[in-house]
Parts: sequence; structure tokens; C-alpha cells
Amino acid sequence: MHEQKVQRIAAQLKAHPPGSPVSLRKAGVSHQVPKSGDLRHKDSKIDVSDLTSIISIDPVNRLCTAESGVTFVDLVDATLKHGLVPIVVPELKTITIGGAVAGCSIESMSFIHGGFHDTCVEYEVITAKGHVIIARPDNEHALVFQMMHGTFGTLGILAKLTFKLVPAKPFVRLEYETYASVDAYRDAIERHTAARDIDFMDGIIHSSKRYVLCLGHFVDRAPYTSNYEWLKVYYESTATRTEDYLSTPDYFFRYDRGVTNVRPNSWIGRLLLGKFMASTEWLALGRKFHRLLPTESPTVTLDVFIPISKLTEFMTWLDRELPHYPLWCVPYKRVHDYEWLHDAYWKQLPDQMFVDIAIYGMKQRKGDNAHRRIEEKLRELGGIKTLISHNYYSETEFWQIWNADNYGAVKRVTDPDNLFRDLFVKTCRAAMGMR
Repeated sequence: MHEQKVQRIAAQLKAHPPGSPVSLRKAGVSHQVPKSGDLRHKDSKIDVSDLTSIISIDPVNRLCTAESGVTFVDLVDATLKHGLVPIVVPELKTITIGGAVAGCSIESMSFIHGGFHDTCVEYEVITAKGHVIIARPDNEHALVFQMMHGTFGTLGILAKLTFKLVPAKPFVRLEYETYASVDAYRDAIERHTAARDIDFMDGIIHSSKRYVLCLGHFVDRAPYTSNYEWLKVYYESTATRTEDYLSTPDYFFRYDRGVTNVRPNSWIGRLLLGKFMASTEWLALGRKFHRLLPTESPTVTLDVFIPISKLTEFMTWLDRELPHYPLWCVPYKRVHDYEWLHDAYWKQLPDQMFVDIAIYGMKQRKGDNAHRRIEEKLRELGGIKTLISHNYYSETEFWQIWNADNYGAVKRVTDPDNLFRDLFVKTCRAAMGMR
């Protein structure tokens, strides 16, 4: 069955005329930030909507093989029946495993394991010419394997993934540690990382004087469980509680109604619409009505990765220049020097840990470009950002951060006619309505 799906997709690609960019028609919503003029809305479509099957779960070797359109909510449901879960589970239910690789999905196990892509061992890739490549870190397509992450579908279509699983328990116990300074917060992150005394770690920064670290442990039993799928808001609970218990699935998707930008944001709104409007529904509305989205001074929704040694400097600057709270914080291990970033970047970076600061829902001041100011500060501090949002890099600057040589080498193999656009054009121009 899977092979028939791949053959159908390959036939679509072979039949597509050169010179006309394509985008993918998927079963679920895109989790990129919706943008008014994104050219992908006008593209011809390659239908991959049936790539939604879990092919196998191997409980002995703790491996799962699944098609790229499988959502994490379905994946967790299936693997938990074997007492296992994916090692890194993104926070929104309908993020797909293919999207987690093509974009940048991390979560509260990332302080140990990196991103979801770091837990993968094999990809099946359909090239723009309709050929099928099996890419692993130890075969002739090792560079294809490494470069698929963070390239937003511009290097071919991920059809099938094999990735690692980890033993799980039915519940998660959470403890909340509160700190009054960013320095103390950073020290706590490093202390827990070194001790490996927890299963999960992320945090909510409520203000420049209130930093909460959320520490989780798998447990077999819980005296009670909280649920944040309707009226209660998870991030708000971290400011008032010292501990909490959630079922394991509820823990993984505790942010599904919004991380720090919960919609509806009022109690009455959640009472009336909260059961029906989670992240998937809001993203679907954004896509359907994208022409109504603002083109000037769009709301800031992005993730920035700060070397942990520069966290205090960045947070001090952010609080002074662009104060916005709450912020989501996810420590992220530097698993290896990723091939998709420029070699020079790694040479000037000693840190083995990043801290992802998620800035969601920041309103811009009139005439300001907070996105660009953050990009410039990241260059100064050696940080990077995901490309899911509004990007203002010049082409020269872009390829000083991302690795043009490695990207070009894979592009010549998987998409020599540029059917999927190149990474700079797709994320910095086409996404902004420019050709």
C-alpha cells in the first residue's frame, strides 16, 4: 500500500511541467505562521494527503516506521499501547512527523535529545524527478539525510520516516521551580541537565523577575490529573502551582490551545468556543482567510535559539527593547554540528546547549520591525531562529548562516530544476509574497 502511494506521488512529479513551482496538498494544516501573500497559496499542488499510516512499531528495538503525514497525537496514541512514545513530541496535536523534520520541532526532552530529527534513523525521500532515495546517516545519501531538517520541503518530499522510541509511563508529575533572575534560571537549567534527574524540562518566563522551570517525571500513578483542553490554561498554572499531574498524552499536548498566546484568551471565550477552537482550527482559519492578514507590522511569532552563555545578555536586551511576556523557554542540546548551518557558525560557538525562547503574540510598535531587530541581535550573539515566521534576511546574509555548499550539493541530487524553490526564496521571499 505504501509503495502504491509513493508511485502515485512520483508520477505526479514526473508529469509536472518544469519551470512552475509546486507545493504540497496535505491532509492536515501547515504549522508555519500564516502570511497574507504567501505564494504557495497559488502554486500547483502535489497531493500527499494519503501519507498518514503508521507502518510498524517495533517494541523490542524501540523503533517506529510511519508515513510523513502521521500526526503526533495519533502517533502517541499508537505507541503508548506498547508502553513507548516518540523521544521528542512537539506540543501541538496535529504537527506531523514529516513537518517536524522539515521545520524545527523540539520539546521538553530536547535538553537531552535535541530535536525530533535527532531521533530519526532513516528517511524515504521522493525527489522532484520522481525517484526514491533511502537516506541514512551511514549510507551514500548521508548528506541528504542530514540536510532534510529545517529545509521546509525544498529538497524533496519526505514519504516515510523511521525513528526511535523511549519507554513511557501513564502519567507525568510536574514540579515548578521559580527564580527571580535570569542568571539563577540559567544555572538551574545547567544543573538539571548535568544531573539528568528529570525526564522533561521546559519553562515559562512570566516577567523579568519571575522565571518558572517546569520539571517533569514519568510516574505510574497520580493522585489526581489536571486537564488544559478547555477552560484552564496551562502556562497560567505554572505561576500559581508548585506541582501538577497530567496523563502522559495531556502532558505532551498541554499547549495545544496555544503556548503563551492562547485563543480564545478570555474565560468567556474559552467557555463558548474553547471546546471547538484549538491550534488546528485557528491555523485552518488563517490559511483560508490569509488575504485578510496584515502585511505591515505583523505580530511577532517566532522561536530564537540562544547559546546558553548569551542568555542573560539576550534577555536583558529583549526586556529593554522589546518587552513581551510570557515567553516559553525550551533548553536544547547541541547534538552535533548540523550540516545545514554554515561551517563558520560552528567554529565560533563553544556552547553545547541552546535555549529556545519562543516569542508568541508580540504586537509591534507602529513603524518598527521587531522581526528584523531580533535577526540582527541573533547575529551579534551567535543565535539562530527558525524560519517558520516572517524573515527579513538579505540573500547574502542568509547564506552566511545556512550552509549554501551542503544545501546546493543535495539540491542538485533531489531537485535540480528547483521545482520546490530554494530555501531562501521559499522562506524569505515567496512566503512574503515576493518572487
